[in-house]
Amino acid sequence: MKLVFCGTPQFAVPTLEAVLAAGHEVALVVTQPDRAAGRGMETQVPPVKRVALEYGIPVAQPEKIKNNFEFRTQLEDIRPEAILVVAYGRIIPQWMLDLPPCGCINLHGSLLPKYRGAAPIQWAIANGENVTGVTTMRLDAGLDTGDMLLAKVVPIAQEETAVDVYEGLAAVGAELMVETLCGLADKSLFCQQQDHALATLAPILTRDDGLIDFSRMAHNLYDRWRGFQPWPGAHTTLRGKKLIVHRMRASSQAAEGEPGTIVVDGDAVMALCGNGTALYLDEVQLEGKRRMTAAEFLNGYQVKSGERLGI
Repeated sequence: MKLVFCGTPQFAVPTLEAVLAAGHEVALVVTQPDRAAGRGMETQVPPVKRVALEYGIPVAQPEKIKNNFEFRTQLEDIRPEAILVVAYGRIIPQWMLDLPPCGCINLHGSLLPKYRGAAPIQWAIANGENVTGVTTMRLDAGLDTGDMLLAKVVPIAQEETAVDVYEGLAAVGAELMVETLCGLADKSLFCQQQDHALATLAPILTRDDGLIDFSRMAHNLYDRWRGFQPWPGAHTTLRGKKLIVHRMRASSQAAEGEPGTIVVDGDAVMALCGNGTALYLDEVQLEGKRRMTAAEFLNGYQVKSGERLGI
């Protein structure tokens, strides 16, 4: 098939490579503009763009697409049979949805209709799900509300973070997209409407999502930490300074007390949580300091039982 591919981050790269390996023609790659990022504000090239250039595929990086006449003309001249959208990061306008005969095919990182939105992988883990998956769907004007094509279930291990699951879903999704294109090409694939009553949302993450609320149970805080890697992570305050928790685990022992209270147990640091649960804070970083183990933290800052986090 003759395709246009829209995608930006590393998550989209395996799908682009798999589609090319399957013999499809990608006439154009559309990705977000290069951005300045990081402490040095160096220009960052989207991973999809780097791969496209390696394959000699033309790249478009429009700032806006809804009323971009030049970009619209470019796509109309290509006359793609389908437009693939994988973590592109922009809302696809109606003119673009209507352009290809096979539609705009999206790879979404959840089992729709659950976890519609910008951060499906992160919220599935943060909510303690033990399975997730990928879904291919025909985009429509709604937020991940289009008809589904294919889906595949992927288990989530208890210790996996969003980074781990992200990589696995990218590979599974690439295979699913190739399978979807085969089904569209030979007309063996049929759409299925989503049950909108079962929909849940996965909104874009904010820095505040990483703030530890110690009134929650320890296992819930651990799941949120796993889901919010690498950003916004998990953070609280100690002695008026920000404290980032880089590694944590739920304690199997009951521990009664005011949530947020520190309990020192040998070389270990625990924080009391809701419903008599507790978290081990295994690796932390105080504002302006390096990362350190719990033992190093105790030795360096003379942390005592009874001190409070988050105040």
